[in-house]
Amino acid sequence: MTLFWTMAAGGLMGLGAYLLIRVFYHPKPGVASLVARIDAGQKSMRTSVLTDLEKAGDQATTWWQQIFEQVSDALESWAAERGWTLGGVGKDLAIMSQSVGGFLATSVFTGLFLFVLAPILWGLTQLFGVGLPGAIPVLVAMLLGLLGLAIPYLSLKQEAAKRRKDFRKVVGIFLDLVAMNLSGGRGLPEALLAAASVSEHWALVRVRQALANARLLGVSPWEALGELGEAIGVEELTDLAGALGLAANDGAKIRASLTARAETLRAKELSEVEGKEGERSQSMLLAQMLLSGGFLLFLAFPAVGQLMEL
Repeated sequence: MTLFWTMAAGGLMGLGAYLLIRVFYHPKPGVASLVARIDAGQKSMRTSVLTDLEKAGDQATTWWQQIFEQVSDALESWAAERGWTLGGVGKDLAIMSQSVGGFLATSVFTGLFLFVLAPILWGLTQLFGVGLPGAIPVLVAMLLGLLGLAIPYLSLKQEAAKRRKDFRKVVGIFLDLVAMNLSGGRGLPEALLAAASVSEHWALVRVRQALANARLLGVSPWEALGELGEAIGVEELTDLAGALGLAANDGAKIRASLTARAETLRAKELSEVEGKEGERSQSMLLAQMLLSGGFLLFLAFPAVGQLMEL
């Protein structure tokens, strides 16, 4: 058994060394890598105006926050140099308004913390006289390190799913507002911007920022909405952009299309709510049946016991 754990630990360490070499190996940069490097360079050139409260908050940052920010910036630039887009994780980060570097830094620090936790626990077991083979702490450290890397990813997926669902609800309301503005005689760009300006909800703020950037860059509003939907992984927004692009010159057709899409989204949301309520009802019914069965068993147990004695 000791030989098995030793071989398993050696295999894991060899796999980790191989992956580490692959990560730090500098490949020949391709087109995607060069474009990502240019995008990463634009981040450092952006200017921002800080309020006095934000400046005070920046001055009050702890040494841990400064280290985290430095590691985050280094990892983000490092990932951009290799052209890492992170796929679905990038969309989850976009809808959560989180940076790639912050996510990578959180994963690294969480993995390192759990990796170091294993030798500490092994040392405590040695103090209490519990003998364990030397390969077990290494294996546990590897598993805890992998778990630490996975925890931020799982948390991000869960929070992004909730936020994306909230965004879909706002899209339905946004469609109704745009149709109302079109009925009032406004043009499509003005109707989109007016509908996105009625509230300070985070989803409408993202839509309003996309529309404002479209005006500055000289692109159509529906193209900006399509890019936003693609970036955050909301298909409803991407489909809306395509429909607006096809019917941009026909106001009546746009109003009918937006109204129909809003009704479809509401019907879909209602069906999802009814489905969840049905699942909860089934769960409650199962719990009631188990309680009733246990109560009947409690009542019948003395009588059954007496019959068995006879």
